Amino acid sequence: MLEVRDKKIRSYKDLEVFKLSYKIAMDIFFLSKKFPKEETYSLTSQIIRSSRSISANITEGWAKRSYENVFKQHLVSSLGSCAETINWLEFAKDCQYINEAEYNDIEEKLNVIGKMLNKLHQNWKTRSKIS
Repeated sequence: MLEVRDKKIRSYKDLEVFKLSYKIAMDIFFLSKKFPKEETYSLTSQIIRSSRSISANITEGWAKRSYENVFKQHLVSSLGSCAETINWLEFAKDCQYINEAEYNDIEEKLNVIGKMLNKLHQNWKTRSKIS
């Protein structure tokens, strides 16, 4: 079992970066409900997909964590999805579907998630007996 700062990590759900990325995906989902209908199959779909991909890649990588490089590659994919989500978020702001404050709040949270993903990627070491 992996221990991080005296907390036992038994599941990807115990990872703070997973919790934050899942929450931001839900926040974006509810925020996107106010986007116009004509954006349903473009911007709305893209931003929901990319935001959900952050936590989904953490989950998939966790399942393969005994293969260090595979897990780390999933963290890199999560980081890419995080950057992609910021791009779609900027489109939403520039199209005036969200305001500057909403944009800044979510962008800041995504930047924190990105830093956490980078840190986890740098510090991850596969243990021989991971539970």
